[in-house]
Amino acid sequence: MTARSFHARQLAAAGLGVALIAAALTAVPASAAPRHGDSAHPDFGPNVTIYGPDTPLDQIQSELDALADEQRDAEMSAERHAVYFLPGDYGTAEAPLQFEVGYYTEVAGLGASPEDVNVNGAIEVYNRCLGDEANPNCIALVNFWRTISNLSLEVNGAGQDGCRASANFWAVSQAVSMRRLDISGANLSLMDYCTAGPQYASGGFIADSRLPFVISGSQQQWLTRNSEVAGWSNGVWNQVFSGVVGAPSEANFPAEPYTTVAQTPVSREKPYLYVDDAGRYKVRVPAVRTNTSGVSWADGETAGRSIPISDFYIAKPGDSARKINAALALGKNLLFTPGVYDIDRTLQVWRPGTVVLGMGHATLTAKKGATPITVADVPGVVLAGLTVDAGEKLSRVLVKVGHGQGSGHLGKLSKKDPITLSDVYFRVGGPHVGKATTALEINADNVLIDHTWVWRADHGVEGFTNGVNGDTDRWRTNTGRNGVIVNGDNVTATGLFVEHFQRYNLLWKGDKGRVILYQNELPYDPPTQKDWTQRDGTLGYPGYVVGDDVKSHRLDGGGVYVFNQNNPSIITENGFSVPDAPGVKLHHIMTVNLSAGTITHVVNGVGGQADNTNTGSPQFIVDYPAS
Repeated sequence: MTARSFHARQLAAAGLGVALIAAALTAVPASAAPRHGDSAHPDFGPNVTIYGPDTPLDQIQSELDALADEQRDAEMSAERHAVYFLPGDYGTAEAPLQFEVGYYTEVAGLGASPEDVNVNGAIEVYNRCLGDEANPNCIALVNFWRTISNLSLEVNGAGQDGCRASANFWAVSQAVSMRRLDISGANLSLMDYCTAGPQYASGGFIADSRLPFVISGSQQQWLTRNSEVAGWSNGVWNQVFSGVVGAPSEANFPAEPYTTVAQTPVSREKPYLYVDDAGRYKVRVPAVRTNTSGVSWADGETAGRSIPISDFYIAKPGDSARKINAALALGKNLLFTPGVYDIDRTLQVWRPGTVVLGMGHATLTAKKGATPITVADVPGVVLAGLTVDAGEKLSRVLVKVGHGQGSGHLGKLSKKDPITLSDVYFRVGGPHVGKATTALEINADNVLIDHTWVWRADHGVEGFTNGVNGDTDRWRTNTGRNGVIVNGDNVTATGLFVEHFQRYNLLWKGDKGRVILYQNELPYDPPTQKDWTQRDGTLGYPGYVVGDDVKSHRLDGGGVYVFNQNNPSIITENGFSVPDAPGVKLHHIMTVNLSAGTITHVVNGVGGQADNTNTGSPQFIVDYPAS
C-alpha cells in the first residue's frame, strides 16, 4: 500500500474530505493561525522569547533570571518555554551573561552555525534543593527536561564565587540534551560540586559539539556522540563515546567506566530553527551520515536541506488534533510551539520527508485512549523535540512508527533516509495518572532513534502515594506494560534510556539492531514477586530483551539497575536476555543494586549477583559471549 493510498483510507475512515480539510484550516481563529508568507516575523506565541544583540543586557539578564526562578521547581507543571538568540554577541568579559536553565526550557541560537551566536558568560544547571535548612537534600537526580543548542559559549565566571567560577555546571539527568555547541574558556562539569557536595546525576546526552575538558564526576551514565573533547575525567558507570575525537580509551574497562565506539554507524543531527542572511526563518534538516566522527559543522554549514517557515503549520496549545491533521493532509510540516496539547485522535504523518519539530519541550498528551502519533512506512520523516504523555484512559501505544501490528513489520525503508526520532521523550504518569500498553513501537526497518527517555514515572503529583499502600497504588493505577518494542530490522538507537515499565522495558525482535548506550532502572514498585514473575515461572523481566529469533544484534555500553523499594525481597533472574547466536554481541554491560532488590545474573545466567550485600558495586561483563 502506498503512503497516499493509506492516507486516503484514513481520511475516508475519519469522514474527512478535501472540503472538510480546507474548512478545518480556515476555521482556525486568526490569533492562532500560522502567519504564512511572513517568514521574517512568524508568530510563535507567548512562550517563545527571541533576543537580539541590540537587546539591553540587563533586560536579558533579569528576564532569564525570572524564568529560571519560575521553572527551577516546576517539575510537574504545564509551563513550557523557548528562549532564542539571534546571531550576534551576548555578554562581555567585564559584564558576562550568566543564567540557569530550568525545567521545560529550551535555549538555542538562531544562527546557521553555532559560531553565529556567541555568549560570554555561563548557561548552567545546579543541584535542586528539595529539603530545608537543616537537611537541604540538594541533588541532580531529577533535573529533567531541558535543552541547550546551536551556540558558542565562552565560559566566564566573573562575579561568581570561587567554586562557581571554576566551570560551567550542567548537573542534569534524563531528557536533557546539549547539541551543536562550541564551549571554551573553562571546564564543563556534568555535576554540581558547589551545592551541598557533588551528589549524583543520572544521565544525559551531548551531540555535534566541540567541548573543553569535561568533568563527569558523579554522573552515572552519559552518551557523547559525534563531538570533539579536550579531555574527560571520572564517571560512575557507563560513560559512552561514539564518533568522538579525543574520547578516552576503553582499554581499562571496568576500572575506568569508558566505552568508546570509533565511528557512529549512522547519525542524523536534530533539525534546528535558524535565521538566514536575509532575516527569514527556516528549519535546517541535517542529512544522514554513516561511519563518522567529529562535528557536522567543522567545514562549514551542516549538510542537509532547509525548509522555509512558511512550509510549516505553526501549532499553538489549544489547536485540535483535527486541525493539525488537516495541515498534514495539505502537505505542511509541523512546528509545535511551547505548551501542552490535548491529542484525542491520532496525528497521522504519512508524507515522505515530513518534519515534526517541538519548541520548548512541547508536550502531546493522549486523550480518550488515543495514540498521539503514527508514522507511515515512508522515508525521511523526522520527529524531534517532543514529549508524549500517556493520558488517564489506556492508550495501546503512544507513538507507532510503521504500520505493522506488533508481530511483524511492513516498512522496508531505505538506509539512506531513515525515519528519525531525535530528543523524543515519553512519560507515563508524573503530572497525572497515565496508562499505556506500550510507549514506543517501531515496526519499520532502518529507523534511527537518536536520544530518547521512555519513563513510567516513579514519582509525581497525583495517584502515586495516594493511599495506605503507597507504591502499591501506583502499580495498579499508573500502568505501563512495555517501554519500547522494536519489530523492524536495521534499527539503530544512540542514547536509549528506558525506565520502570511493568513488563518489558525493551523488547527487540527485529534483526541487525544496533544500540549505543542503554540505561534502565527496573520498576521500583512491584507489590509482590507474583506481580513480577513471567508466565513460565521466570522471576522478573530482564531490562533488556532480544528476541529468540534474532540472528544479529549489538549493544555497546548498557546498564540495568534495581531498586525495589516497595518490596526489597523481589528477585529478577537476569538483567539482560539475548539469544546465543554468533551475531549477537553485548559489549560493556552491567547490573547494579541501588539499595533494594536482587538481580541474580547479568545476562543469560552469567555474571555476579547484584543485591544489598554489594549495593552500588556493579556486576560487570566486558563481552558476552566472552571473546
